[in-house]
Amino acid sequence: MPEKNIDLHGSAPDKHRFALLLIDVMNDFDFPEADQLLKHARPMARILLRLKRRAQKAGVPVIYVNDNFGQWKSDFRRTVDHCVMQGRGRDVVKLLRPEESDYFVLKPKHSGFFSTTLETLLRYLETQTLILTGIAGNFCVLFTANDAYMRDFHILVPSDCTVSNTKKDNNSALRLMKKFLKADTRSSSRIVFRDSKGILKRRSRSRRNRARSKVSPR
Repeated sequence: MPEKNIDLHGSAPDKHRFALLLIDVMNDFDFPEADQLLKHARPMARILLRLKRRAQKAGVPVIYVNDNFGQWKSDFRRTVDHCVMQGRGRDVVKLLRPEESDYFVLKPKHSGFFSTTLETLLRYLETQTLILTGIAGNFCVLFTANDAYMRDFHILVPSDCTVSNTKKDNNSALRLMKKFLKADTRSSSRIVFRDSKGILKRRSRSRRNRARSKVSPR
């Protein structure tokens, strides 16, 4: 019998209990409410980049889950190039542009799981907990969180790493995910990555309390 394929033939060599998903951050912002969304996306992008750098340092796989914008003959590189060259939010795209070590999944609809290879990739990465970030909190992030919950993943949605057209819409989506999907919505600054074994701890709210407690997403 052939040997069991444990890393998608070299395409998924990383193993970690956690994975950081950047949803639709490669975006051309070519829609009527783009300026409204960009107002929130620009400051979010800087915070998300800091979270990504810390995740990379801890060996956490970074996965770009991105809309194909209806370009069925396109690929991810072309999607990124399109957003950089023609998109209204090219400053956001340039800041968060994927690197060689990052994974990517193109999606045709709102959820990162619908008709994509995401679930297969996560299985090979041995992921148990997803950190969901990106655009928009009340659409693609929410739909992806719904599907992740139905697949028994633990979910973190850092409140400062996802945006919607309005703060009201975003806060409403965060409340829904916290209440019904058991999502942990702490801010990204309170996520502390440890090591490649997947230990994730949080900072205490109290300055006097230096002890750190293990995350319990469920």
